[in-house]
Amino acid sequence: MLQSSPSTPPRECDTPVCDPVSLEIIRGAIAAAQAEMEALLERTAISAFIREKKDFYTALFDADGVMAVGSMVPIFGDMTGPVFEKFPADTMQPGDLYWYNDCYGSRGAVSHSNDQVLLAPVFRNGRRCAFVMSWAHFADIGGIRPGSISPDATEIFQEGIIVPVTKLIDAGQTNEAALSIFHRNSRFPEQSNGDMRALMASVDLGVRRVGEIIDRFGADVVADAFDQLLARTRRLVRTKLAETFDYGTHSFTDAIDGDGHGNGPFKIRFSLSREKGSDGEDRFTFDATETDDQAPGPVNYLMNEGVPGMALGLYYLGGDPAQVCNAGGPNAIDAVKLREGSLLAPRFPAPLGMRGLTAMRVISAMSGLVNVARGEAPAANSAYVISIMRGNFRNEAGELERFLLADGIGVGYGARPDADGIDAVYFVAQENYPVEFLELGYPVRLRTYGIAQDSGGAGRHRGGCGIVREYEVMAEDAVLAVRIDSVKNPPWGIDGGQGGGSGRAIVNPGTDREQVLAPLSDGNRLVRGDILRIETGGGGGHGHPFDRPVGKVIEDVLGGFVSPEAARSLYGVVMEGNRVDADATVAVRAERPAHRRFHRQEYVDVLS
Repeated sequence: MLQSSPSTPPRECDTPVCDPVSLEIIRGAIAAAQAEMEALLERTAISAFIREKKDFYTALFDADGVMAVGSMVPIFGDMTGPVFEKFPADTMQPGDLYWYNDCYGSRGAVSHSNDQVLLAPVFRNGRRCAFVMSWAHFADIGGIRPGSISPDATEIFQEGIIVPVTKLIDAGQTNEAALSIFHRNSRFPEQSNGDMRALMASVDLGVRRVGEIIDRFGADVVADAFDQLLARTRRLVRTKLAETFDYGTHSFTDAIDGDGHGNGPFKIRFSLSREKGSDGEDRFTFDATETDDQAPGPVNYLMNEGVPGMALGLYYLGGDPAQVCNAGGPNAIDAVKLREGSLLAPRFPAPLGMRGLTAMRVISAMSGLVNVARGEAPAANSAYVISIMRGNFRNEAGELERFLLADGIGVGYGARPDADGIDAVYFVAQENYPVEFLELGYPVRLRTYGIAQDSGGAGRHRGGCGIVREYEVMAEDAVLAVRIDSVKNPPWGIDGGQGGGSGRAIVNPGTDREQVLAPLSDGNRLVRGDILRIETGGGGGHGHPFDRPVGKVIEDVLGGFVSPEAARSLYGVVMEGNRVDADATVAVRAERPAHRRFHRQEYVDVLS
């Protein structure tokens, strides 16, 4: 069993150096610096996954490497620790830049090999004052298939080049040989080179902007501001944990369908315990040791110990503009227990490329853990769908040219206690590819792009709906990988809300050549003229569907989110054309179906 404790709680001075007004100005300034880093990266990167999908992440850290502000992404942990282990902070100097994508070497700080991390120190007058980091998903870094991610993988070596923590720039001198080796391993080296330059520029900008903040306020004031912000977030999260979780142990179980190799389902089992410590203070322990064993296929998620606190911290921050996402969340959890050899702590060299679907289920399991206590978290969400199409098309000169289209497709998120779930969301701030971009950049024509009707779980608050995308293949040939989960174990609904719908991928639907693809598969061959239809799943509902206001149901029907048939069978609202049959609706709703706490294909008291 692996057991860890978070970093030392942030320092709190009796007489703060940073006054309250300066604290808020610095809070805004560091958040603006981080946002500017992201904007530069988005505008200068080459690959679509960074430029259009926005699959990147930036953060600022204090002088000790504790995160002071980061993106609202709850699946990452300690990003600086792996660097310090190889390059102690006291040996660093201005102009240094450090690089890694080693998942196991970083203990899951980065969780699949496509993600490249760059970290640089910020110095002023010879004093190390902060660190800045940029991270982004690179489209292809070698491996068994173009895109470096495939359900076929059985070990991480098949998922591309592994970069241990490396000093990429030494006091201003770039290690061009290391970059050459990296780019040589990509099937699209020009794109790889452009993305790396954008990532390096983002870090360089962050170093300059943080330096400007330090010049304005002074190193001592900024350091104290970081400490105060960390302490503030930690206090808030611990207060909310105490309000949610009574003393004792609270547990929840969720599941992913499989690993693409015929194994599964895999259960994710979480517990959170609250007890009094010997010092009289509350002690919160997160335990994932009962989670199932690791998978042969690439759905393992090497979960960094900081992730549970980060996820809970973001839930409790709730988008409050007065707060920043920082290490206060992870520091609010006193201990995290993982079991080596499990789905969430796999042994090297288990494959990790499709860990995203497990990470999304982890987030839903965290919501379930809050709900079984006294919290009011959302119902479960679907895991965003990935399709990777690689092949050859004829360019304007009539020559065959290789292409790689990795399209992440949005899903429905779980309904909240006071609002519907969000429709058609990829992940946090990331986006679905626009139609115009897809058709201009790749040999496909998008025939359909819209809401997947009836995919959102029925409830007083409806689960978010997924997406329908229908592609006409314009390439000469292509090989397709798809990643769809939550088919056997759809997202659960809560308090009467029903589970969300499932996704699927179909080639040439409605024809005599129709083929339903395995939801987690690769090697699916397509040719010019084939039609690929992908439907993504929806989120779970919240509250009994018969309690949804009739006007809301009408809006859903007229907007294409709910069919008239589902309006009657699930919501008890009878439609006659575009109008409601009021008498029939009253009669149907009088026969109110009974429910239990959770719903996944049927109502149950506990998910297990």
